[in-house]
Amino acid sequence: MEQKKTGKWKLISRFLKGNVHMFVLVFIFSMLNTLFNALTPQIVRISVDSVIGGADWQLPGWIVDTFHLESIRQSGWHALLLAGGAIMIASVLSGIRNYVTKMEMAKGSESFVKGIRDALYAHIQKLPFSWHVKHQTGEIIQRCTSDVDVVRNFVCNQMVEVFRIVFLILLYMGIMFSMNVKITLVALLFIPVIIGYSGFFYSRIASRFQAADEAEGALSSVVQENLTGVRVVRAFGKEKFEIDRFDEKNEKFANLWIRLGRLMSAYWGLGDLITGIQVLTVICMGVVTAVDGGITLGEFLAFVSYNATLIWPVRSLGRILSDMSKAGVSIDRVAYILDAEEEEEPENPKEPAMDQDIRFEHINFSYGTGYPVLKDVDFTIPAGKTFAILGGTGSGKSTLVHLLNRLYDLPADSGRITIGGVDLAQIPRGYLRKNIGMVLQEPFLFSRGIADNIAITQEEKNEEEIYAAARIACVDESIRNFHHGYDTIVGERGVTLSGGQIQRVAIARMLMQKAPIMVFDDSLSAVDAETDAKIREALQEEMGKATVILISHRITTLMHADCIMVLDDGKVAQMGTHEELIHQEGIYKSIYDIQMNSEDRKDIFEGEQMSEEGGKA
Repeated sequence: MEQKKTGKWKLISRFLKGNVHMFVLVFIFSMLNTLFNALTPQIVRISVDSVIGGADWQLPGWIVDTFHLESIRQSGWHALLLAGGAIMIASVLSGIRNYVTKMEMAKGSESFVKGIRDALYAHIQKLPFSWHVKHQTGEIIQRCTSDVDVVRNFVCNQMVEVFRIVFLILLYMGIMFSMNVKITLVALLFIPVIIGYSGFFYSRIASRFQAADEAEGALSSVVQENLTGVRVVRAFGKEKFEIDRFDEKNEKFANLWIRLGRLMSAYWGLGDLITGIQVLTVICMGVVTAVDGGITLGEFLAFVSYNATLIWPVRSLGRILSDMSKAGVSIDRVAYILDAEEEEEPENPKEPAMDQDIRFEHINFSYGTGYPVLKDVDFTIPAGKTFAILGGTGSGKSTLVHLLNRLYDLPADSGRITIGGVDLAQIPRGYLRKNIGMVLQEPFLFSRGIADNIAITQEEKNEEEIYAAARIACVDESIRNFHHGYDTIVGERGVTLSGGQIQRVAIARMLMQKAPIMVFDDSLSAVDAETDAKIREALQEEMGKATVILISHRITTLMHADCIMVLDDGKVAQMGTHEELIHQEGIYKSIYDIQMNSEDRKDIFEGEQMSEEGGKA
């Protein structure tokens, strides 16, 4: 299904709600400032023509009468003082305007961009796991940071500036027409040319900027992946490989920006040429007209001032139009995330008791590649029992867990999964995941204290429960040997801990959840056999009536389960107890024979005898 697409202006208006009054105030004060600035050339014109040219002051009568300015008609010094005072007043008002504008703009822009960031972060949390799998972390981060900043700059700065420039053009052109129509028409002819060539470059810049933006996302992904996997890089001596990979992405990114810079240079160079010709033309015509008596010296100076003030905003308008290509691309990239479909919740949700049988009914599933991962898988996990799954890489073991936790949803006509007879599709994801504790093969730890990681499923930390969970997971002693104990910061992705320690901390975290369904997805692969046995023994006492799903490559981890299922190429190959399966010809017995030498079997036999004697005693 094709993803819906939100229009650019619809997206902008969505986040402008609640901040419109701030931007309106900024707009009004910007217009006032433009008016104040327009007064200065007029003051200069009147002053020059009156003091130098000897003309009468062209002031409204009510101003002369109100402020008793009759003396300026006789005194040039009084006239100059009046002009200076008027300019000073305009400057003060302009300063006040700038202060208010900057304050309101700061509040409005930060509120606007905060709304976007909050919406993005909240929306990303609700997107399906499959969406996250398809998109690189670096790309998502880049869209939520630099793209958001581009949108903020456009809406909070450039859009306001466009309105101000348009108002300035109309105001200044009106004043210039009142002074001399002929020269104004000549000056006006250049404006469509400037805007036209800006539009031409706009279309060229848009595609190149998008390519550069995507290259930046790819570069960020390489950096993020390298930094999070630094331990693996060092362990396998892959530093040169990673440097070469970064250089490749960086060179592509740099070349795209060089090409974009070349185009922008051409844009600005041509703009300078056109504006230079315009200014020269206006000055030449103004000089000729002034000599012929068509305008006064003061009018000429004011006209040149208006034209010089006007031409640069027009250039800015062209620049803003070119920058709109960046804004347009960035808005689309932000909208792409916000338009992504969130995880759907059932219309008539049900919250059944989770301590019931789990049923997989004729499951067929693929990840969209067309190759089926699960093929008509059908089995039941009895409530309160330990169910084990054994299979090679790619056999579909982890896929079953992902379907149970609804990280992926089953398509229609692909079977169904039920808990107590209730279809998973009818159970809210939040309720489901709250009641299914999971320990993955590669668990994720947050960059915070160990205690915080263990207690992350709890609203309030209970130290005794944290310590108890750590003891069951056989990691309490290791934690206490750290200098800061349970307050030790594990580092990004748990990089300061060993693989076995990370898995055991993850087990402790899951135990804190106290879920009626516990899933261990090859979660003891990084610990030694002795620690594995200790954890399984401690868990046996802690699990109580919980339904336990064990996934492992180790026979010793699975052999005490109530039922063991063997998957092969997405199909159920065998199912039964350990004793039943080792007496059957098949995959389980083959793996058992490979993993178990004579000493292993002797140790297991002696361990079972000791357990039986302990039980009798």
